[in-house]
Amino acid sequence: MNVSQMIEWGAVGLILLSSIISVISALGMIRLPDVYTRSHAATKSSTLSVLTCLLGAFIYFWVHDGYISIRLILGILFVFFTAPVAGHLICRAAYRSKVPLGKGSGEDELHDVLFPKNKQL
Repeated sequence: MNVSQMIEWGAVGLILLSSIISVISALGMIRLPDVYTRSHAATKSSTLSVLTCLLGAFIYFWVHDGYISIRLILGILFVFFTAPVAGHLICRAAYRSKVPLGKGSGEDELHDVLFPKNKQL
């Protein structure tokens, strides 16, 4: 087994790892109690899963075909920058819409800052 075959198997391993992370993310979406923790599972785990899969595909095509895919690089950058921002905006919109926190989430320190008692809505 030469070096290029070992790198190809490493790329296949990254793609397999991304599918495992994706399943864990789906389980987190089902099991977690509120929109805030579900958003965490959706953005963090899914972002890692997609990035790992695209990185594995990039490495495979680079080693196997000698082809450096700009589309895969742009896909990696796009997911890396947009998925966490989208998750943050979803949580922010849910909080401002007064979606309640799950039981046992802890203390809500942001409520008094955003919704003071003497402020007229």
